[in-house]
Amino acid sequence: MSVENDILEELKKIREALTPKATPPEPKGLIAEFKDFMGKAGVLGLAIGFIMGTVIGRVVTALVQDLIMPIPSAFISGGDWRKAIVTIPVGNGMNFGVGDFISVVIDFLIIAFVIFIMAKFARKAGLK
Repeated sequence: MSVENDILEELKKIREALTPKATPPEPKGLIAEFKDFMGKAGVLGLAIGFIMGTVIGRVVTALVQDLIMPIPSAFISGGDWRKAIVTIPVGNGMNFGVGDFISVVIDFLIIAFVIFIMAKFARKAGLK
């Protein structure tokens, strides 16, 4: 049995010697690595999405501030409701900018609704 084990060991050594070894990948240049990074990581799509999101955010903000918010202002007497302040007589008086807070919340809700509608239409169009 010892002879058979010796023969098997020799055959394993021969097999290992004849089996081709995987060659390490050739080093790439900096430009090739950058192209791979841009393609695989989706960096270009991320950059385009960020830029478009910024621009669309500005458009929606302009829509809210210039076209939608003047409507409630027309029904409120006494000027700009965004500057409304509630004062509580404690110490020297505490002023709370209630009008500004309410206007920011309303702006947020309108912007969120517009973005929701845009995302809904994008999904129907097959965009992800």
